[in-house]
Amino acid sequence: MKTLNAISLSTSLQCPHCHQLYNIEERQSFATCCNQPLLTNYDLDLPKSHLLHSAERTIWRYAKLLPVFDKHNIVSLGEGWTPISELSALSQRNYLLLKDESVNPTGSFKARGISVAVSKAKELGITHCIIPTAGNAGGALSAYSAKAGIKATVVMPRHTPATLQEECRIYGAELILVDGLIDDCGKLARQLVAETRGFDMSTLKEPYRLEGKKTMGYEIAEQLNWKLPDVIIYPTGGGTGLIGMWKAFHEMQQLGWISGPLPRMVIVQSENCAPMVRLFEHTQSTPAQPTIAYGLAVPAPFAKDLMMEVLEQSNGTALTVSEQEMEDGIVEVARAEGVLLSPEGSATYIGCKKLVESGWITEDETVLLFNTGSWYKYR
Repeated sequence: MKTLNAISLSTSLQCPHCHQLYNIEERQSFATCCNQPLLTNYDLDLPKSHLLHSAERTIWRYAKLLPVFDKHNIVSLGEGWTPISELSALSQRNYLLLKDESVNPTGSFKARGISVAVSKAKELGITHCIIPTAGNAGGALSAYSAKAGIKATVVMPRHTPATLQEECRIYGAELILVDGLIDDCGKLARQLVAETRGFDMSTLKEPYRLEGKKTMGYEIAEQLNWKLPDVIIYPTGGGTGLIGMWKAFHEMQQLGWISGPLPRMVIVQSENCAPMVRLFEHTQSTPAQPTIAYGLAVPAPFAKDLMMEVLEQSNGTALTVSEQEMEDGIVEVARAEGVLLSPEGSATYIGCKKLVESGWITEDETVLLFNTGSWYKYR
């Protein structure tokens, strides 16, 4: 697959637990040796000037640090390079920043991971992708598959807003609605994969959505002049973005692009579905319920071990917010800053307020919040 004109410096896939290597030039899913997500390795022995496409204002600015070898296989709709702005009216003792992923194609951060995953699927000759989704990932897969000429099957909870359902249909995807949450959708998706030999695009059940999401980490560093914030608060469901950013930070350390301490990473989840918070607190999980933050409704995340490693290595923490707090946070930020957050984005703001009040975030620290999707898609 590699050619003389290969743009990617990726070399192999690896199990994060036992370090077994997997061939990146073949179709792979996850590390079957240890039932863990696969991580992509790169040859990182090159100067920065050779690695950045300075004129490119998408995730493909970092093409050498993404796993697609032939640039003709790149499927892009203009994703990435989203703005970071100061929430000046809400910043008091802390310097509060917001990275707004709602301006991505299809209105959410899912565009990043799906762009890379569909591009690699195209490179590997895959013609049918199947995804269980709480909403936004399904819309993104539908759009990028349409662009790539690949069949998409989306399995989605029946209670998902009509806007999220309809966008999949308009893009030409096969949409299947399920009674239940994303774990129920995942069971049906696995059955369909077995029956059709389609490719499973479930969160971290393939290696490349992670690589697309890690570009958030690269952008944060570059947009803040290679100085990372003290704290990053992330609305966490499947955890791809959290793990991806942490991977990006370590790659940039290896490249010599950043130095100093890495951010303390914070997981924020809904009280209605908080498996990672319960795991972090060593408390018993309660049955998952639907939440207005659809992206947080992941009762049994596949990558829980990797997420726990991020919290431990970063001296981070995990906390929950209520449904009412998320609704109140949307209004509070909108009226103070003129910004409409998704429920997931509001969760990061409420989480920040709680951590400031408890003293976990101290005076003068720089805190980065994430708005992962567009408020308008939740109508």
